[in-house]
Parts: sequence; structure tokens; C-alpha cells
Amino acid sequence: MTLIPAESLPPPSSWRPLRLQTLVVLRWLAIGGQTVSVLFVAFGLGFPLPLLACFLLIGLSVALNLWLVLRLGVSHRPTPLSTACQMVFDLCQLGGLLALTGGLQNPFSLLLLAPVSVSAASLSQRATFLIALLAAIIASLVSLWHLPLPWLPGEHLVFNRIYVIGIWVSIISGLVFVSAYINRVAHDARQIADALAVTELALSRREQLSALDGLAAAAAHELGTPLSTIALAAKEMRAEVEPGSDLAGDVELIIEQAARCRAILTKLRNLGSDDKDPFAAVPLTDLLAEVARPHEGRGKAILFYHENTDGPEPVVQRGVGLLYGLGNIIENATDFARSMVRIEAGWDPESVSVVITDDGPGFAHELVARLGEPYLTSRPRDPQGPDANKPGGLGLGVFIAKTLLERSGARLAFENIDPNGHARVRISWPRSAIEIAAEGARKF
Repeated sequence: MTLIPAESLPPPSSWRPLRLQTLVVLRWLAIGGQTVSVLFVAFGLGFPLPLLACFLLIGLSVALNLWLVLRLGVSHRPTPLSTACQMVFDLCQLGGLLALTGGLQNPFSLLLLAPVSVSAASLSQRATFLIALLAAIIASLVSLWHLPLPWLPGEHLVFNRIYVIGIWVSIISGLVFVSAYINRVAHDARQIADALAVTELALSRREQLSALDGLAAAAAHELGTPLSTIALAAKEMRAEVEPGSDLAGDVELIIEQAARCRAILTKLRNLGSDDKDPFAAVPLTDLLAEVARPHEGRGKAILFYHENTDGPEPVVQRGVGLLYGLGNIIENATDFARSMVRIEAGWDPESVSVVITDDGPGFAHELVARLGEPYLTSRPRDPQGPDANKPGGLGLGVFIAKTLLERSGARLAFENIDPNGHARVRISWPRSAIEIAAEGARKF
């Protein structure tokens, strides 16, 4: 039996969303560097350059940063499309500055690699390829169409065309290497992180299940002696009370419930054992009838349906965990139902499902999203409260049932089918997960 179904494992991530703060800080650094460079060239070196156009492009980056921070907040994690659009803006803004200040002859043309590096580390291969292609196009355009490189007034600095082509080739080579290498390294790092996360999840689940088995065995051991004492005292009382009296009926009820508790404890003791009974494989509908039978005499109608079916009925293993988990869900539905519990079984070649619905008040709306957590219950615990005559609990029943059913590969969903209540529990398995244990039993 697999602990976690393969189809439930998360696929390796193709990208890691950066916080908006990271992108904004990087852009502020670029803005600061561009501003200092333009001011130093214009006033420190005295080289003529189009200041107004340059500061207009720098102002666009400032406006974008302020708009992103005020609109989304620095803790926002942008989508891949939003991140890619920001990289495209940064490339276009940098390309515009290069076109105004000498094109590829400007030593800062190397900064075309920066947005591609950020994209390769955080976005998918396809997005990185498109952004690297845009950078190559911008490098090609500014190599052909650009204003002269700012230089001493009255002098015109001329670069050999072959040298400019060499700069263009080096930038294109850098784009290819940076985008391919960083994206590959980041992808491998993401795969390792995902594998570690899945491993930690599997180990955590196994520890929880092992602890659950130990808790069940310990509880069965500790409760065995007082339960035997209760049963013995009840049998002695039965010999002393007058047959047919109300007290005799109460004593019989105590004996009956003690026997039921003993049967439950026996199941708990065998929770982790493997059943070798060759007749342990049964059709799904028979299994549901078996786990529902103890609750049929409680004044509630239990109705069975199997309409949404495709193919032969699945044959499942009568495992203790499966019996206990389904039985607990049906028992809870019977406790809260007004008059009826509906059990629907469905199957097709890929999946098997069981839907348990009652006509009771339904789940508390504030608890639906947290059902299955330990110590979570809406039942009263105060014996002096107004609902003291109703059943109380510690909130462990659904937790244990959910854990045992998930151990068999199931997924559970809790909901109310209308605003007035009517709780519904959907349990679904991949067909291969629930039938795999029954394959050997079919040979007998």
C-alpha cells in the first residue's frame, strides 16, 4: 500500500515566483546607476548628451516602481506573465538609453544581460528564450541605429565596424550562455527543492500514521481492563435485577455496548496487521453494507445507491483501516441525521467514489475548511450545558477516519449541499489504489 499516491505528488516547478520587492529593488539599483552615470558624463566629464530624453526614460522606470509598490505592495508575488512583462520593460528602457548614448559602443551595453539573468533564474525556459530573443533584437537595432557616443566637444570618436560586430557577437554569445546556464542551474535547484519537500511530506505522513497505530494499540490495551470490569459487573447486576423491568433493559444495553466496545478494541489492536484471510476481498457495495449494518437499528434509514457506474464493480480488501474509516464517517452521519442517510457508490475504469449524505443540520460553516484536523469538533463537551444529552467528543473521530482512508489512497471532501445543512462527505480513490490489494484474492 503506497503512503502517498503518485498522482497526488506535486510536479516539479517550472519557475519560482519572486517577491515584487526583489524586482523593485533591482530596478531602483538600475535607476540609481543610470542617473549617476548620466549626470557624471554630462557634468563631470562635460560630454554632450540628450539629458531630457535620458531622464524621461529613467523617469518611466521610477513611475513603474512607484505604481507597482503603491498598487500591489512589496510583499506581492507577481505571476510569471507579470514578471516577464517587467523584464521586457526593463530591456526596452535600457535599449532606449543605449540608443541615445552610443549604442553597442557604450560600455554599459553589457547590462543587456541583466534582465535575461533575472528571467533565467525565475521564469520558465520558454519565457527566458523569448526575453533573450528580445535582448538580441534590441542589441542588433542599437548597433545599427543610435546617436553618437558622448565624447569631447568638437571630436568625433569612430569605432571600426569589425570591432562593433565583435561587441555584438560577444553580447549575443553572453545572452545564449547566461540564459541557458542560469536557467538550467535554477531548474535543477527547483527539482531538488521539490524532491526534498515531497520527501519531508512523506516522512511526516509516515510518522503520523506510525504514531496513530501506536496510539490505537495503547488505547486498546489501557481500555481493555476497565471494559472487562464493566462487562463483568453488568452481568452480575443482570442476575440480581427483576427480568422485564426498566433496570433490566438498561443492564442489557450496558452489556451490549460493552461487547461492541470490545469488538472495536479488537480492530484497533489489529490496525497495523496484515489480514491473510483469502475471503477478505469483497465487492464495494458489500463492504459498505457491512460497515453500515451496526448503525441500522438506530431509528435512521440508511439507503444505498450505485447509479453512476461504468464497468465491473470493484473488489476491495476488507482492511481494518478501510472498515474503521468508512464506519466512522457513516456513524457520524447517522448521529446527526434527522431521518435518513444516503450512501452512493460509483465507479468507472479510472476511479472509485463513495458519497455519504445525511439530512441533518450539516457541518458548521466555520469548520468545513478545517475538518479532519485533530481536536476539532462541534459537539458539546460541557456535561452541565443545554446539550448535555447529546453525544460529545474530542474531535478525533474524523481525524482518525480521514487519516486511515488517506492511507488507502483516498481523498476526502466535506461540504453542505444546501444552506440549511445536509452534510456530504465525498471519498474518492484511483481505482488501481483500492483494487490492487484484491488482485491476489481473486485467484482463490
